[in-house]
Amino acid sequence: MHLHTHTADQIRAHLPPALAHRLDDAGAPEGIARRSFLKIATASGFALGAYPLMAGAQQGAAPAATGLKPDQQPAAFVKIARDGTVTVTINRLEFGQGTHTGLAMVLAEELDADWSRVQAVHGNADPAYNDPAFGMQITGGSTAVKHSYTQYRELGARTRAMLLAAAAKQWNVPVASLATERGVVIGPGGKKLGYGALADAAMQQPVPVQVTLKDPSRFKLIGQPTTRLDAKAKSSGRQGFGMDVRLPGMLTAVLQHPPVFGSKVASVDDAAARAVKGVKAVLRVPLHDGGEGVAVVAEGYWAAKQGRDALKVQWNDAGREKVDSAQQLVSYRALAAKTGSIKHDADMAPLANAPHKISAEFVFPYLAHAPMEPLNCTVQLTGSGAAAKATVWTGTQMPGLDTAAAARTLGVKPEQVTMNVQMAGGGFGRRGLLTSDFVVEACTIAKAAQAAGLSAPVRTVWSREDDVRGGYYRPMHLHRAEIGFDAQGKVLAWDHVIVGQSIMAGTFFEPMMVKGGVDETMVEGMGKPYSVPMRLSAHHPKLNVPVLWWRSVGSTHTGYVMETLIDDIARATKQDPVAYRLKLMDDKAVRHRAALQLAVDKSGYGKKALPAGRAWGVAVHESFDSVVAYVVEASVVDGTAKLHQVTAGVHCNLAVNPKSVEAQIQGGALMGLSMCLSGAAITLKDGVVEQSNFGDFAVPRITDMPAIAVHLVPSADAPTGVGEPGLPPLAPAFANAIASLTGKPLRELPFKLA
Repeated sequence: MHLHTHTADQIRAHLPPALAHRLDDAGAPEGIARRSFLKIATASGFALGAYPLMAGAQQGAAPAATGLKPDQQPAAFVKIARDGTVTVTINRLEFGQGTHTGLAMVLAEELDADWSRVQAVHGNADPAYNDPAFGMQITGGSTAVKHSYTQYRELGARTRAMLLAAAAKQWNVPVASLATERGVVIGPGGKKLGYGALADAAMQQPVPVQVTLKDPSRFKLIGQPTTRLDAKAKSSGRQGFGMDVRLPGMLTAVLQHPPVFGSKVASVDDAAARAVKGVKAVLRVPLHDGGEGVAVVAEGYWAAKQGRDALKVQWNDAGREKVDSAQQLVSYRALAAKTGSIKHDADMAPLANAPHKISAEFVFPYLAHAPMEPLNCTVQLTGSGAAAKATVWTGTQMPGLDTAAAARTLGVKPEQVTMNVQMAGGGFGRRGLLTSDFVVEACTIAKAAQAAGLSAPVRTVWSREDDVRGGYYRPMHLHRAEIGFDAQGKVLAWDHVIVGQSIMAGTFFEPMMVKGGVDETMVEGMGKPYSVPMRLSAHHPKLNVPVLWWRSVGSTHTGYVMETLIDDIARATKQDPVAYRLKLMDDKAVRHRAALQLAVDKSGYGKKALPAGRAWGVAVHESFDSVVAYVVEASVVDGTAKLHQVTAGVHCNLAVNPKSVEAQIQGGALMGLSMCLSGAAITLKDGVVEQSNFGDFAVPRITDMPAIAVHLVPSADAPTGVGEPGLPPLAPAFANAIASLTGKPLRELPFKLA
């Protein structure tokens, strides 16, 4: 998923009214006064200033004396129990990327907490949990640690300062005479007080505006390989996810979506469905895109699915475009023959007389997100009118946006909706949707069920088939490149056209992200870090296929195009691909050079002899401010490309948790590999998606997984993102190795060697 950094005012200007109003309210308080900290006694301890942020935002609380904004207050983020357990609230969805551990480490570092007593929980739709750079709640764009690194350090430092002040007052000594270590305040003469014993008194202390952060040389947690907080629960099967929500009397709903996007129900025979044991209701419901679906509500998933299978639905797809992938490719080729809206312009006159030329066409299919946990959302409705309440349980990348969408759907105010963010089993952008499609569906079904006399909470569940066929794909793209270069590989002119649907068009991000007719997310990754004169243009056709960001967004295709074409030029001019890249990189590409050289050195590239039939492949790409280089070993076995070994060089500045960085690079590489495999494509015929499950939408199996060694370039600079940058360079490195063996460049994904 991807979003560029903009100010809160820029984002607010384009938000739906309900959400903009919430952000306006949230932005009004400049901080909170000490009296706003409420002492909450529990059986186990005290929340350190459990400030009622949502209530304050809804009521337009006055600016606070401290001048601190809600997202700068320890109040919403830290709870210290009597036994010293520290619970850190995380302002991002945890869906496998390790953010809960990473940000908890950052806060615990400055707090000097005992890491063995630290745990993390999700935040909710409270404005305190807004991304401090975006001004709204979002998990995406590899921004979690990058944007909240300083925020969580300051939260930890403020909490520590309040604990020190409380201890100084109790012992009647200067704060400067005190120290902290592993959850304990240490005083003169070796006196000690645990954080749990001080938490109550610490709440009476003012929240400091200015704090001094540790010098990185004093870090004890940050930078250390650390086992994730959720590792034990997940590896033992005890971790709960959104799919696991269970409430008393809960019903389960499944939805029959129209086969052609946006179609309506012409007629439905639900007699057989209603006869299935456990089925409570069959409901025609409107969908977010103007279409209609048929929901079956039952006692449990199996009964609901059996009921849906028994439905006989006739669909009205009049007026809906029926996309055909083969015809789409023809139309894309026609568009690519013409210059589109210009992103970068350069003189193309040298192209005509260039001594060497490459003409290339690249084709990339639609791709489904296919997270391990399919979409789901549970909704409980109580009361009516002004007393109506809605409680939602789901794994969401945008809790605030989804809360506003739920309120809009249910006809209530946002403050009448409680959002319980759940651990999610993957997402890759699919749980951060500007239309809030699956949340809107769940709320629509719950509302219809209530109208039908069903008062129980309703859990709406998507099957794997629903997920693969249910829309929102990485767009299909076609690239056309015309490159002229000399015998030394100097690029004289590079004319490049990209054709693909815009993922930002029609969203409230369009004014910021579509400039001069070009969706910035589609062209990101083109050109850099190479010094090449490029004319880059884009066409954005509109089709009846819902599209969305997919892990690493535009770099899923631009990284492949750039890195395979660079290899093509190196081969054509008989130059080593690593040396050629280093020669072509611009002066600013210091981090690219470091990452590439690290991967080369660690892999043994050019030094060790490869087994017969294997070849090296190289690629380097920057996305989300991090650089990843891969050196791979690959072969062709029985006409199929086989990846054997991957060595990664990564420059993500300071690695908060090297273990998580390693895992994210390995996961990104595996997902990059998935784009190469036969069957890794979503295609349409007569407007209907042809794939349905992992039997016909390929994902890597364990036999496809190579050994992946990850090496990090040392740095003390503030961290950049790692959730997505591991994906883009894998496919081109793999393709370059195969092209070295066969002499034929691979210009279509998934690979086609025949």
